[in-house]
Amino acid sequence: MIRRIANKTRRKIFEGLGLSRYSRPSINNIDKQLAKYISYRNGFFIEVGANNGFSQSNTYYLERFLNWSGVLIEPIPELYDQCVKERKKAKVFNCALVDKNYKETHITMTYANLMSITNGAFENQERAKAHVEKGCNLQKVSSYEIQVPAKTLTSILDKLSLDKIDFFSLDVEGFELNVLNGLDFDKYCPRYLLIETSFRDDVDQLLSKWYIQVDQFSHHDFFYKHKESSSTLKPQQVSSLI
Repeated sequence: MIRRIANKTRRKIFEGLGLSRYSRPSINNIDKQLAKYISYRNGFFIEVGANNGFSQSNTYYLERFLNWSGVLIEPIPELYDQCVKERKKAKVFNCALVDKNYKETHITMTYANLMSITNGAFENQERAKAHVEKGCNLQKVSSYEIQVPAKTLTSILDKLSLDKIDFFSLDVEGFELNVLNGLDFDKYCPRYLLIETSFRDDVDQLLSKWYIQVDQFSHHDFFYKHKESSSTLKPQQVSSLI
């Protein structure tokens, strides 16, 4: 706790001086790898699996230093509360994203901080249990089950009037196909996607109509670009979010 407070204080001091030395929190140097594609100002992002708004975030630097705005989605309530406090410019939603055929209002999740999982993310309970145990051991946290609201990403975006989506970052610990199946890509077409997945072939097949993979940032982080290189939405959706 003391170390976290000290690190945050140091970060805020440096940011106050306009320095980003401690403000690139993404893992595997993803912040720097993204700079090859999205180093411009005033973009719009979606980050799913936002955690506390800073830890391993792929959008924090964009918001803080390049004046990006966007949507953050975090299903675990205690992490959502932290995210709201950390990312005051963003629209933050407390829910788990599901596919378009999911009928229930809530879904079960198991907390493991950065490695929290949604029920059904893995093909069997043994693998799910091992994932949670690994997450708890690495991060020194205790797991618990919780029911969280379930929504599709399309249903969230339908409430917002957007003229562009520049970047969509997805990190949901094995539940990525479900999330992607809850987004209408004919209606909303982010220019770039960054997806952490162990199911690359399935993701590639799902996205093949709209996207091509243009880079790989780690053994499980894949970067895609819209085939038409466009982030424009339908004319009736054009307006400003903020």
